[in-house]
Amino acid sequence: MEKTTIKNGIEINAPAAKVWDVLLQDHYVRQWYAAFSEGAYADTDWKLGSKVLFTDHTQNGMIGKVVEHTPHQVLSVQYEGLLVNGEEDTQSEGAQAVQGGLETYRLKETAQGTQIAVEGDMSPEYYDMMVESWDKALLKIKELAENNTH
Repeated sequence: MEKTTIKNGIEINAPAAKVWDVLLQDHYVRQWYAAFSEGAYADTDWKLGSKVLFTDHTQNGMIGKVVEHTPHQVLSVQYEGLLVNGEEDTQSEGAQAVQGGLETYRLKETAQGTQIAVEGDMSPEYYDMMVESWDKALLKIKELAENNTH
């Protein structure tokens, strides 16, 4: 199946450590993941090599693995399949279509704060919807990083 890559980014007036916390801490993740699906979250410890289950109240979503984790700089998850009704699927045509896709976050400190760049692979039919969702998610990440000090 053909894949396309979304590339997006935003400048955030906060240090990279704070942006990193917003990317990985569950109470923040649930807020910005809502741009993709209400109630969405990631079930993981975010450590290198760890499994990631991206899911929501429907128990559907994606399965991934953390393939790069450099604190305050880079986080990359490689897709391994789908989560369907709480069951891991790595064999169906749909699951195989997402395998090998990457979702990568790169943080770079700047004079104004932190530049976050996001890249995500997906099938072309979801591109427009996901671009819109990523625009909303990045604005929420910016809001959370700039307005929360704990």
